[in-house]
Amino acid sequence: MKIARSTKVAAFAAAGALALVGCSSDSGSSSESPAAGGGQIGGADCATGTIKASGSSAQKNAMTEWINAYQTACEGATIEYSPSGSSAGRADFINNQVAFAGSDSAMEGDELQQAAARCDATPPINIPMVGGAIALTYNLEGVDNLVLTPDVTAKIFNNEITNWNDPALAEVNPEVSLPDAPIAQFHRSDGSGTTDNFTQWMAATAPDAWPYEPGSDWTAKGGQGSKGSDGVAASVKSTPNSIGYVELSFVETQGLKAASVDNGGGPVAPNADTATAGLASAKVTPNPDAGEGDLTMEIDYAVQDSAAYPVLLLTYEIVCQSGNAADTLPLTQSFLTYTASTEGQSMLSGIGYVPLPGELETQVADAVNSLS
Repeated sequence: MKIARSTKVAAFAAAGALALVGCSSDSGSSSESPAAGGGQIGGADCATGTIKASGSSAQKNAMTEWINAYQTACEGATIEYSPSGSSAGRADFINNQVAFAGSDSAMEGDELQQAAARCDATPPINIPMVGGAIALTYNLEGVDNLVLTPDVTAKIFNNEITNWNDPALAEVNPEVSLPDAPIAQFHRSDGSGTTDNFTQWMAATAPDAWPYEPGSDWTAKGGQGSKGSDGVAASVKSTPNSIGYVELSFVETQGLKAASVDNGGGPVAPNADTATAGLASAKVTPNPDAGEGDLTMEIDYAVQDSAAYPVLLLTYEIVCQSGNAADTLPLTQSFLTYTASTEGQSMLSGIGYVPLPGELETQVADAVNSLS
């Protein structure tokens, strides 16, 4: 079995007060200081007030469900999440425009030091909250069981395989009638942790076919850019003979098709069970440059297991370990306590995500509890 190159990864319009909106100029303080709201949800004491967050579009559907549930249970709480993309979310956090940021890549390097300025001179921490599969979604009439390998995928997204009946595609799909049609390839136009994880997988498993450094910004040749996971999903859905990559939740909510991926152990379709198996080998590897309590993780993208889907991500919530604003800390801590709880995590598998393993769930809960 090939030894994996492990790399750090940053895992519904709701009614009433719920909003998925852009962030303004502060971290979300309100005229009413957050306080105990008199109820509980998922073991968390309700808090009141307003906080804003932004970032990962991959976790948009999870955030919408969580926010709706929290605001329904906790009167007087308003949580606004803007799915602006991981890079934008990290920038908003550094600029003190949000209480926390969502990112499919852990914050590291210079960004940690830049963010320390708003965190009482202490670098922030990365807290994994949402696990999931990155689906290779496609729109091919009459093709319901497409298989892709790392090499073929990398060549498609590097504009080396440009037609659906290319011999390399036909070889891995011997029983499928592939059309003689150009491939319309879609990738993220915005800085994206989903792109980072997707390119980490290709670099780890098909280095000859993918000669680029993994990262949040798309650097390969060819293809068309679309903003956000919802933008890529919509582009694929509306474009015949197309392919793109999105978090599995968007495939399920928009009724799209997803290819099985053969990493060397046989074709594996993306779903909650196979993504859970793929993430089982992920390990906590705290970044020594982050704050105490950091839970940055490593994923084995080259896993070869017929039950484990290999194209994965973990979405992190990036938050100050200390130095949180007094008017946003209670609601931030209460909401993240709920999302990390068994109750909060249990809803994920029903909407295309993967709940945190029990041991990691405990570590996440401890990290959230330590915020000050």
